[in-house]
Amino acid sequence: MKSFSRRSLALAALAAPLLPRIASAQGAAAWTPTRPLRMVVPFPPGGATDVVARVLSERMQEKLGQPVTVENRTGAGGNVGVENVVRSAPDGLSMLMGTTGTLTINPHLYANMGFNPATDLAGISMAFATDHVLVVNPAVPAQTAQEFIALLKARPGQLSFGSGGNGSSTHLVPELFKLVAQVDMQHVPYRGSAPALNDLVAGNVQVMLDQLPSALPMIQGGRVRALAVSGPRRSRLLPDLPTMAELGLPQAEATSWGAVMVPAGTPAPAIARLNAVIREALAEPGVQQRLAAAGADAVVSTPAELAGIMRSETEKWGRVVREALSLIHI
Repeated sequence: MKSFSRRSLALAALAAPLLPRIASAQGAAAWTPTRPLRMVVPFPPGGATDVVARVLSERMQEKLGQPVTVENRTGAGGNVGVENVVRSAPDGLSMLMGTTGTLTINPHLYANMGFNPATDLAGISMAFATDHVLVVNPAVPAQTAQEFIALLKARPGQLSFGSGGNGSSTHLVPELFKLVAQVDMQHVPYRGSAPALNDLVAGNVQVMLDQLPSALPMIQGGRVRALAVSGPRRSRLLPDLPTMAELGLPQAEATSWGAVMVPAGTPAPAIARLNAVIREALAEPGVQQRLAAAGADAVVSTPAELAGIMRSETEKWGRVVREALSLIHI
């Protein structure tokens, strides 16, 4: 497990104010839920966020002594699920598995969300980080990432990439790739990565820069062809794939992440207990192995560090939106 240490996000964590812990270990133990909890995933089942949420919620319910159910509430690039948690009672029983897109990208894309993730949610802890993998339908006539980039340059705007929705990381990471590689592809948004990946397999779109956990089974099954990864180093699960930096595109490096959030106003003892339980769960070797096998790294943070990460990532993706998506209005 990592205390959040990936390149750009580590800087944000280190820059977070050195605030005292929100409660002592004794205070964390003082809050005990008396009713079932729920974790809202703002995307359909089968995507990376859903995979991690189900692994984590399973361990949390054993430690909290109450059921923790996963609810998939989709729509509007994840905003439907986020707003559901924002409008829930701040009692510690409603959690959100927030993501790079829903927490730090959507505020730049949606003019009238009706809520602000930075002020209407309270952070519990980081949960996972994952690279994206460049995958194409097997019918695409490119066997390597270099051949694929050459194909895009030869056929500008003729290939389409699927995403989990406008503003999702699977939307903005390809936009960053397009900007840095100076290529053009058409965007086709879906209501989550899983249906987009299904359409990639069917050939209705040709490309995705999907998160590794959801794409890995399709890669291993030979249903899509993997060409490159977006992280700072090669994937231990796909060691033959080059990184963006190895392709000469270091500025296209990107890592997605997920974090557990609750409604603003949730009492500090509840936040402290949930943070402690998440830390304990993600420290378990079995949980780390399950996430690693799916292509995700277990990561943790304090609430203060998470706030710093969100500030840094909001600024980063705001620049991408301004530079790459100036013509898109949602």
